[in-house]
Amino acid sequence: MQFPSPVSISWIAELINARLMGNAQGQATGINEIHKVEKGDLVFVDHPKYYDKCLNSAATFIIINKEVAVPEGKAILIVDNPFEAYCKIVNQFRPFEPSSKMISDSAVIGEGTFLYPGAFVGNHVTIGKDCVIHPNVTIMDHCIIGNNVVIQAGTVIGGNAFYYNTKKDRELWYQKMPDCGRVIIEDHAEIGAGCTIDRGVSHDTIIGKGTKMDNMIHIGHDTVIGPNCLIAAQVGIAGVVTLEDGVTLWGQVGVSKTLTIHSKAVVYAQSGVGGDLEGGKSYFGSPVQDAKVKTKELVWVKRIPELWEKVMGK
Repeated sequence: MQFPSPVSISWIAELINARLMGNAQGQATGINEIHKVEKGDLVFVDHPKYYDKCLNSAATFIIINKEVAVPEGKAILIVDNPFEAYCKIVNQFRPFEPSSKMISDSAVIGEGTFLYPGAFVGNHVTIGKDCVIHPNVTIMDHCIIGNNVVIQAGTVIGGNAFYYNTKKDRELWYQKMPDCGRVIIEDHAEIGAGCTIDRGVSHDTIIGKGTKMDNMIHIGHDTVIGPNCLIAAQVGIAGVVTLEDGVTLWGQVGVSKTLTIHSKAVVYAQSGVGGDLEGGKSYFGSPVQDAKVKTKELVWVKRIPELWEKVMGK
């Protein structure tokens, strides 16, 4: 999440009651979790496993629960509970805002866009020109819809991210991170019926220009789908996934988190993707393999009874 304007890091330190070390004159431009940090961002870390990753990331300001050497040009904010500090900052800049109308007064809807009865448009939503929003579509706060977008019935845009701070030494293991990201759907995209597209935790979930999505598809938080992708029914994509331009996922493909499927790759139906895939190839299976290799394997598997009979018959 980008702040409305740069914020003094000394003011942030006062807000979360932190001890500030390093560049005390800095200005924070936003807050992000580690997968999406950029220069000028705040990030938090509360586990030694990730100290080095955060300290060496693009983030300029690090909220941490231990005194460490401050990287050049950066600042650290030392608190007992970095997760609680993160939550306080998010709630300061993106507080809960209730809605009492089906279409919020703060929403901006472009010329020629038609909303069917029952569509809900939340606070600070922007919808472009010549879109069609079908019945019972839900578009949650701060989402951005481009021009000439179609969203079919029952789809939810901008639901909460499925993302938790996990500590198994406390009574409640999973504590939800307040999400302050958005969903951005670019021009000429089409979203089928009954889809769910989660907002980013602190950055954006993006559906690229011209991408077409079938029915009953789930897109996880902070996933970026490039232009002109084709995604068939019942595909599930986890968080922080990147699909480059022209990727095709056929029905019931499952895609694990934090990976990249490169340009123009094709994944056949009911396959499971657990790691990065090279572009321009076709894949099949769970876990996926090159489709030609997998097809040859299946042919030989079918021949096992015949081969067994020949061997045993000798």
